[in-house]
Amino acid sequence: MRYTLSLIAVLAFIWLANSGLYTPLLLTFGLLSIALVILLARRMQLVDRESQPLHLAAALPGYYWWLLCKIVQSNLQVVACVWRSVFSPSESVISPTHARLRTSLRTDLGKVLYANSITLTPGTVAVAIEGDEVLVHALDADGIEELRRGDMERRVRVLEE
Repeated sequence: MRYTLSLIAVLAFIWLANSGLYTPLLLTFGLLSIALVILLARRMQLVDRESQPLHLAAALPGYYWWLLCKIVQSNLQVVACVWRSVFSPSESVISPTHARLRTSLRTDLGKVLYANSITLTPGTVAVAIEGDEVLVHALDADGIEELRRGDMERRVRVLEE
């Protein structure tokens, strides 16, 4: 029931934030739309722990802060790599590579968070998730090595648990 209430709150917030008009007619249409979406989502059995990850609410701000710092750091590394290749074109600074990284994450939500976090950091892209492996393309081998050290996966595992 709490997942349904959470979904109602999210849908109501989105409706009110995007509407801009708060006449009784539009509020009624909004309420009916929300009721229809909730009815369909419950009938399709989509309202559960993974679709409404309320258990992540306390840990997400810390993870988002860490990820933001990692995104800034990666941006600076990509800029440095590009500038080095501009000023010394004979030196091969950019050496694209890819690798399959095994992950110990168990849930689909954990794997998707991990893959999205990889893609959000400049210089790396999660191309595919296949079973317990994530196919990653990186601007250089350092990006793959940093992921192999496992700091990002450990942080996602904390969210998963």
